[in-house]
Amino acid sequence: MNAFSKIALAAAALVMVTHANAQVTFYEHNDFQGRSFTTDRQVNNFERRGFNDRASSVVVRGSRWQRWEVCEDPRFSGRCVILRPGDYRSLLAMGLNDRVSSVREVERNARVSDDRYAPVPAPAPVSQVVFFENEDFKGRTFTAESSVLDFRASGFNDRASSAVVRGERWEVCEDIRFGGRCVVLRRGQYPSLAAMGLDDRISSVRTVNSNSRIEDGRWAPPPQAVYDYGRRNNERLYQANITSVRAVLGTPAQRCWVEREQVVQPQGRGDPNVGGAVLGAVIGGILGHQVGGGSGKDVATAIGVVGGAAMGANVNRDNSGQPVATQNVQRCASAPAQAQPDYWDVTYNFRGQDYRVQMTSAPGATLTVNEQGEPRA
Repeated sequence: MNAFSKIALAAAALVMVTHANAQVTFYEHNDFQGRSFTTDRQVNNFERRGFNDRASSVVVRGSRWQRWEVCEDPRFSGRCVILRPGDYRSLLAMGLNDRVSSVREVERNARVSDDRYAPVPAPAPVSQVVFFENEDFKGRTFTAESSVLDFRASGFNDRASSAVVRGERWEVCEDIRFGGRCVVLRRGQYPSLAAMGLDDRISSVRTVNSNSRIEDGRWAPPPQAVYDYGRRNNERLYQANITSVRAVLGTPAQRCWVEREQVVQPQGRGDPNVGGAVLGAVIGGILGHQVGGGSGKDVATAIGVVGGAAMGANVNRDNSGQPVATQNVQRCASAPAQAQPDYWDVTYNFRGQDYRVQMTSAPGATLTVNEQGEPRA
C-alpha cells in the first residue's frame, strides 16, 4: 500500500469515527428529564420508536459542523428547524414542544439559511454537584467539580441532606474512597437524600463516565424535573424586555347547597305520590354523587336515592286542595377565585425572539436572561 492510499484510508477512518460521534437525544420533558430516545441516523417517523410528539428537550452531540433537522411531521415535512451541537433545554421557544415526528442529519456542505436555525443552544453544562446541609437546598453548601475521596477534608462529612447535579452523572458513597453503599445521581435536583438512605451519610463522590453501564440497583430515585435558574459559571447576563404579562387566577369554585321547597303536583290518574317519589329519587342521586368519592361513591348515591324518594313522597295538599310535595332542591353558584394570582404568564423578547415563562411573583419591565435567552435568578 502506497503512502497516498494510507493517507486516504486514515482520512476515511477519521470521517467514520467523527460521524459515529454525531447523535441526537430527545427527552420527554424539559431540562432533559423523563424517558429519552437517542439516534445517530435519520428517523422518518418517530411513531415507530414510540416517541412521536413526545420530545420536549434535546441534546445534540458531534462536531460543530454536524447539524440535525427536526420536523413536526413524518418524512421531514411540516415545519422544520436546524439544531446545532449543544443542549436545548426546551423546544417551546421554537414551537416544537411535543411536536417532533422526524429527524435527519444535515449534509456537511449543505447551505442553510439563518431563519431555519433554532435559537443558539446552551453550551454543555459544567459537570458539578452541589450538596446542601439541609433538605430543600438550604443551609451551608459544598460544591464538587472533581472526585472527592474524603469529605472530612472539606468539613462536610456526613452533612449533606439535599443535592443539585449539573452535567454528568455522579456517584455518591457513604464511606471514604467510594466504599460502603453507593448510588448514582443523574442531572437534576434532589430536595432530600433520605429516600435513598444517604441523609447525613455521604463521605465521597466521583463522576461517572457517560459510557459506563449502570446496574438498575445503583441508580438513585429520579430527581425532580425542576429547572435550575441559577447562574452558571459566571456566565454573562442580559436584560430582556417584557412584552406582556397575564395574571392567572385560580379556578373558580362551585358552592352548592340544598333547599326545601314546596311544589304543586298536577292532578292525574293513579297515586299522586308517585311523581313526587320519582323526582325526589333523581335529585337524591345527584346529591349523593356530589358528596361520594372513590369506593364510597356508589354507596353515597344509593343513600341519596333512598332519602330523596322518601322526601319526595311526603305530599300534602294546600288550602285549595291541590297536592303539594315538599322536596329537596339543589342550588349552585360559582364562588369567585382568590384575588391573588396563582402565577404570572410572562412573554419577553430577547434578540428578536419571543420567549414565555411562568413566574410566582409579578415581574418588572425587564427579565434577567443569559446569552441563550434562558431566565436567570
